[in-house]
Amino acid sequence: MATVLVLFNLAEGADPEEYEEWAREVDVPTVEGLQSVDRMRVFRVGSVLGSDQAPPYRYFEVIEVNDLEKLGEEVASDVMAPIAAKFQGEYAHAPAFLIADEL
Repeated sequence: MATVLVLFNLAEGADPEEYEEWAREVDVPTVEGLQSVDRMRVFRVGSVLGSDQAPPYRYFEVIEVNDLEKLGEEVASDVMAPIAAKFQGEYAHAPAFLIADEL
């Protein structure tokens, strides 16, 4: 199983409360409904351990994927395409999509 880690900050002008509600009510349930996904979680980053510096990313997603090839097909589907477009077009600024395998 692979894990997709998405690191991002909100786009300029995006309202954090609006994004977080959309993530809970629309994004997570839709992504978790995909056959290729076992689980998705979204996190808000509050601080950097042992530092007063602002975190480099304010949000991240952890998506547990059982089939990466199928995920690519499903992201392009009529169900997911508008969700992905809204995420990248309205909410996330330059998200980094990292694919990881647990050791």
